[in-house]
Amino acid sequence: MKPSIYGLTRPEMEAWFIEHGEKKFRATQVWDWLYRKRVNSFAEMTNLKAPVIAMLEENFVINPLKESIIQKSSDGTIKYLFELSDHQLIETVLMRHKYGLSVCVTTQVGCNMGCSFCASGLRKKQRDLTAGEIVSQVMQVQRYLDAQGNDERVSHIVVMGIGEPFDNYDNVMTFLRVVNDDKGLAIGARHITVSTCGIVPKIRQFTKEGLQVNLALSLHAPNDEIRTKIMKINRAFKLEDVMDALFDYMDETNRRVTFEYIMIHNVNDQKEHAKELVELLKDHKKLCYVNLIPYNPVNEHVDYQRSELDDILAFYDILKKNGINCVIRQEHGTDIDAACGQLRSKAMKKQ
Repeated sequence: MKPSIYGLTRPEMEAWFIEHGEKKFRATQVWDWLYRKRVNSFAEMTNLKAPVIAMLEENFVINPLKESIIQKSSDGTIKYLFELSDHQLIETVLMRHKYGLSVCVTTQVGCNMGCSFCASGLRKKQRDLTAGEIVSQVMQVQRYLDAQGNDERVSHIVVMGIGEPFDNYDNVMTFLRVVNDDKGLAIGARHITVSTCGIVPKIRQFTKEGLQVNLALSLHAPNDEIRTKIMKINRAFKLEDVMDALFDYMDETNRRVTFEYIMIHNVNDQKEHAKELVELLKDHKKLCYVNLIPYNPVNEHVDYQRSELDDILAFYDILKKNGINCVIRQEHGTDIDAACGQLRSKAMKKQ
């Protein structure tokens, strides 16, 4: 299959046109049609000559995704199931916040991280998504908003969908540069968050990228014993090594790290766990931000249940009293397939 043109950064597109005997300003024209006018075909690019359009059509497609299912929640959350050109399925989510519209994108078909509580890991990784397929998720959502006719735009992106972003590092970095480009979607770097389970070498590589993009760690446990039990990746990268890499990131960039912590009943949600978490973060607490997430139960993981509200509040209180910035995440889409990977898993069972 031909690649999506969304997979090229603007400098890469300029180089491609030069390589094919055209002036580099053609890239500026195409970029504007793609990201400002948001056309669906090369034929709509009316200021390009026919041979240029033919050359683009010969080498690229624009949109590699086919809309399969849309679920709409009463709170405004919209979950999309997209079919790829090889008939694989991925999920993308649009969430409405007071500060804007956020899109959560998927980076892999399936996931090999093996987190025992997660719906995404129910299906092993089939392949990485290309940069164009990741960008196209944002574009599909933006086109959906355009069709509503109310001038809404995607303002924030979280790279927290199916898959481990740092296991698809190069394509994710290209995606970030495309959506951040100020002549395109112009989504500010500080409005973009990338989450990782803790692939230490990639955290250290990301530290050197010079991006202002936010970093989050899927932590979910305050010690190696619990984390190894619920997150297979902890066998490869122990918590001490993960935290060392993150603290070095903070020291070098002076940027805050968000720690995602799913609250699972009688697994990681007791007061002693909160105190361990305080101890883990205390030396860098000014740049630590903990996001406490009520667990969305998954049918296949019957051993895990959502924490009691009293336990979540007690956990939160211990963190706050010890100077750890934290929040209890507002839930989105609880009346649809809320957990990441649930919609895809349900659809695949029907095939």
